[in-house]
Amino acid sequence: MIPLTLAEIAAVVRGTVCDGDPATAVTAPVRYETGRVEPGGMFAAFAGERRDGHDFAAQVVADGAAAVLASRPVGVPAVVVEDVRAAFQLLAAEVVTRLPHVHRIGVTGSSGKTSTKDLLGQVLGRLGPTVAPPGNRNNELGVPETVLLSTAETRFLVTELGARHVGDIAALMPVVRPHTGVVLGVGSAHIGEFGGREAIARAKAELVEALPATGLAVLNADDPVVGAMAGRTAARVVTFGRHSAARVRAERVVLDGAARARFVLRTPAGTAEVALRLHGEHFVTAALAAAAVALEHTHDVWLVADALSVATPRSAGRMRLTECPDGVTVLDDAYNANPESMVAGLRTLVAVAAGRRRTVAVLGQMNELGGGSAAAHAEVGRAAVRLGVDVVVGVGNRDAAGYGGTHVPDRQAAADLLRELVEPGDVVLVKASNSLGLSVLVEGIGQSVRSAPPSTGTEMPVR
Repeated sequence: MIPLTLAEIAAVVRGTVCDGDPATAVTAPVRYETGRVEPGGMFAAFAGERRDGHDFAAQVVADGAAAVLASRPVGVPAVVVEDVRAAFQLLAAEVVTRLPHVHRIGVTGSSGKTSTKDLLGQVLGRLGPTVAPPGNRNNELGVPETVLLSTAETRFLVTELGARHVGDIAALMPVVRPHTGVVLGVGSAHIGEFGGREAIARAKAELVEALPATGLAVLNADDPVVGAMAGRTAARVVTFGRHSAARVRAERVVLDGAARARFVLRTPAGTAEVALRLHGEHFVTAALAAAAVALEHTHDVWLVADALSVATPRSAGRMRLTECPDGVTVLDDAYNANPESMVAGLRTLVAVAAGRRRTVAVLGQMNELGGGSAAAHAEVGRAAVRLGVDVVVGVGNRDAAGYGGTHVPDRQAAADLLRELVEPGDVVLVKASNSLGLSVLVEGIGQSVRSAPPSTGTEMPVR
């Protein structure tokens, strides 16, 4: 964060300095989790359902924080405001105005946002200091926190933009004020809260609608709904995908024995070969989106291809592959789930096993699908059958039983079952909505794991 005094912060957020010197400078980022507050930083105290951040104010300051952003006096240096959430966003918006040289990139879509943001961070990092923190801090708290990581040295700021309702992304636009907007796809994530796919499309389009005429909309040519968003923005449009009309596209895609994609990156700046280290064909879309953005800032297609080829997973629970000493291969994709990403995970599972080893899919319930939840779970189950998955374990509520195979109610029951079920040499996919906490299963299966070595298996062509 750029250094600001408490007096300056109070003026921006319409607050009052209490129990501290207005000249005290905040020199590190503003955080809303106590364990992440750095010396010289600021703690935003939110009152949650179970804990009130104000109760931790004294300890955070004792540990080195310069001050607290609070809704009431807390006995330590603080800027007191009426609404901490609104003040948090106002402060982030002010930092954006003070850093006009920073290229601001927003990424949205029903799935793949975090992976694309992580790839953008690694590719743009070749071109200059880049803010693209791990994880999916993509809501009304995480976005301003990401923005406040920017400094005077920052050249690129990448924000992930999630939504559960129409208007959520639009509300974040004054905070981010993006120059570039990336839309990956319109799927079924949170469809229960949105009320339908049309509403999801409207919500995702809020990003490109907010772009200035001098901005850039980067749209997935493989998704017709996203492609149609070209008519909803004043910005210049660049397309990416595997469609022959895409400006930045992948050709001759093949997968190696660990389901890592290799392809020819074709762009107006030239062509280059990319060999991803990420497991799953679906990462090709994320890589193309990152390439499309990066090539607006460099004509060196080989640099972009190399950056993509050495990029590694940065966020937990996104298709991480590990090999256990007993030969079991674990695919950890336990952070989130929707019908589209479930099928992508199953495809990756089958590709890694390549017909040589037994496949085990541990699939937790998918949340926020509304009235279509049961049907969506059943469709994923049918996809597992079509793809030839050997064993399916559904974890969670009644809808999870729709996957077929064996159903257990919770992660403890799943752990007990897997101890009896998994055999040496199996390939195990663990995927679910994050609320189920199935990452614990991954840790249990993958104790004493080692990194997967580069595959020497046969490459598999992909249509």
